Amino acid sequence: MNHESLLFHRDFRLLWIGDAISQAGTMITMIAMPLLAIRTLHATPFEIGLLTAFEFLPFLVIGLPVGAWVDRMRRRNVMIAADLGRAVTLGSIPLVAAFGVLTMWQLYAVVLLTGALTVFFDVSCQSYLPFLVGRDHLVEGNAKLQGTQSVAQVAGPSIGGLLVQLLTAPYAIAIDAVSYLWSALCAGAIRGSEPKPERAADAHLVREIREGVAFIVRHPILRPVAICTGTSNLWSAGGEAMLIVLLARTLHLSAGVIGALMSAGAVGGLLGALTTKRLARRLGEGPLTWISVAVTGLMALLWPFLRRDWTLGLFVVTQLMMFAANVIYNVTQVSFRQRLCPERLLGRMNASMRFIAWGTMPIGALLGGALGSTIGLRAALLVSAIGSSLAFLWVYFSPLRRLREVPDEADEAAPRRTGQHRQPA
Repeated sequence: MNHESLLFHRDFRLLWIGDAISQAGTMITMIAMPLLAIRTLHATPFEIGLLTAFEFLPFLVIGLPVGAWVDRMRRRNVMIAADLGRAVTLGSIPLVAAFGVLTMWQLYAVVLLTGALTVFFDVSCQSYLPFLVGRDHLVEGNAKLQGTQSVAQVAGPSIGGLLVQLLTAPYAIAIDAVSYLWSALCAGAIRGSEPKPERAADAHLVREIREGVAFIVRHPILRPVAICTGTSNLWSAGGEAMLIVLLARTLHLSAGVIGALMSAGAVGGLLGALTTKRLARRLGEGPLTWISVAVTGLMALLWPFLRRDWTLGLFVVTQLMMFAANVIYNVTQVSFRQRLCPERLLGRMNASMRFIAWGTMPIGALLGGALGSTIGLRAALLVSAIGSSLAFLWVYFSPLRRLREVPDEADEAAPRRTGQHRQPA
């Protein structure tokens, strides 16, 4: 790549713009979907937890084989197909709602199928980026994608809350469906298409999956990162689901106010994306990783104590810090795992990482819903916050804590058999 900045890279700009629009649509649905369940279908805390669980269940069920499948296909084509599928699936909600026959079971089906397509898209996108921009620009590319996601998190929930009030939740979700169509068009206009991966004569799905998992499990840097992320996601999934119920049902906040609260915190994510590279140079990539995930967990300790008073202002401040730290963590860990992984294993590595790190989320959402229905919303939020605040220990007590710069090992010859994996120095 000849340009100094990815701003001058046509194909990356298309990927970036398409992702930005679809992320904004996703943030609208993030507010509209649970509010649709809570206020229109009168869902219980457990049903909200179940809705969140179905959203992330595909990462647990199909996450591993998706990585092997993606490594056999052109990743851009997978991204386009996933976007089109998500547009059709989400578009079914306003259609059914117009006839007055919307049920929780349809919401479960929609989030489950959308989640499955998201697995294909995310694994393909993370594996396609190194081909598109080159490994030297991975931090910049990931920072820009995370930055636009943060901008979407700023605008999306506020717009989503207002759209729910003006159009009702089903028609707010229709806008998300359109955003996926836009993303598919942008991906289709990218000129940089990979050559079709060569499939080995002895290719075997189970063996390929095992190779991707083994690469992470045996790696002294990637293993603690995966466990740390999985632990954090386990507790945060349930906490975030119960937080929406607390704000909407216990504090009786309007959809617009809830959206504004979520958006205000997301400003921190943009700040995190803009400062990650500088902080990594100053603190080192390893220390920055454990510090950022520790801050993310600690900020959730306020959630159980929220009232309809000044604590909402403090909530905005802690959300700013949480979003900033979360984006910093994502940029650093995604960038160095892309650098550490050989090209032929990228799809399987990313899928295996998502399986380990995101597969805990449906379990956490179910746990959060069960706790919210039994011990109460505030107690459930406290349990989730304590669990999240301890997740950083997996990275803190690992070699990553002392590494100022994570080495680039992707160019080394990767073993064909899992038993031949060479531990990095």
